[in-house]
Amino acid sequence: MTLARQLLIRAEDRPTGTVDSGKGTQPMKITRRSLLIGAAGATAALASPSILRAQEKVLKMGSLRLIHSITPHFYEKFAIPGYKIDVVTFDSPTDGKNAVVTRSVDFGMFGAAAAILGAAAGEPLVMIAGACNRGMGVVAKKDLPIAAVKDLKGRKVAIWPGSTQEVFIMERLRMEGLSIRDITPVRVPFGEMHAALVRGDVDAYVGAEPTPGLSIATGDGKLVEYPYKTAMGSLNMVTCAHERTIADNPALVRAFLRMHRLATEYAESNREEKIGMAVSKLGARREALELAVPNVELTWRMDETMIQRTKTYAQQMLELKQIRALPDFNKFLNPSFNDEIARQAV
Repeated sequence: MTLARQLLIRAEDRPTGTVDSGKGTQPMKITRRSLLIGAAGATAALASPSILRAQEKVLKMGSLRLIHSITPHFYEKFAIPGYKIDVVTFDSPTDGKNAVVTRSVDFGMFGAAAAILGAAAGEPLVMIAGACNRGMGVVAKKDLPIAAVKDLKGRKVAIWPGSTQEVFIMERLRMEGLSIRDITPVRVPFGEMHAALVRGDVDAYVGAEPTPGLSIATGDGKLVEYPYKTAMGSLNMVTCAHERTIADNPALVRAFLRMHRLATEYAESNREEKIGMAVSKLGARREALELAVPNVELTWRMDETMIQRTKTYAQQMLELKQIRALPDFNKFLNPSFNDEIARQAV
């Protein structure tokens, strides 16, 4: 029963209080009309907190279930006024990229490979910031005679297709005079690579932290190398938006990037909080994170070095026939907002 109906039943035809009519004090009778007006006001007053909550905007941020993209979990500390932050977590870089393309999220961070694949296919994807450098590791089973990338020849190696790690290991193999045909690639998600190594399903893997840290911490694996010797440097994850977001709401892009910068700088300078957040949000093991964190550089800046590495990365993917043509860099790379935020004092 509604509040208005309850009040009508309780007060029907009963005088309540008095009113001065100029001819002495007379009983005041509540009419249906006056009661409905009062009840409507009371209902609105009771509902006002939920109305305010409904008016609060939600910013959806796509993130991967990796410490590389732990930054969005710190956004609430620096949230844009009037916005609630909703971090949407994905296990696959491609899924994260697709969420931006379909505008299921407002912004997203994922591997540079996924971003380039989308842009090269003509998808309306725009890179606006960095997210993470490093964070990769080539790990082998501890008791196997694998000490360098060249020793992977003839071995079963876990690789996640379409990932940044795939591009890096293919280039490292090329640099060692090998190719993907010289190994047996096994499709394994990042989160399952350690278990696959322990079971003996694979001899090595090209993983994403904190999995390499976990394998080393447990003694089941050993580090072969951090694969940063290529012209792509340590480029790993990037932050993107849909081109319509850039065109329709540039103020939101600026506000987002300022929040992203503050959260990144905070997380990068507070090691224990970064580890604690990864334990809480990702379910990662602390002993693995202790070894993983030095190999993860959170970043927001989209400077000339990052832009050049992205172009080199795309060229590498073209040569590997992972893409049919280079992206239109004039559309795909937009550092203007990032440069603007870099000039601001925070």
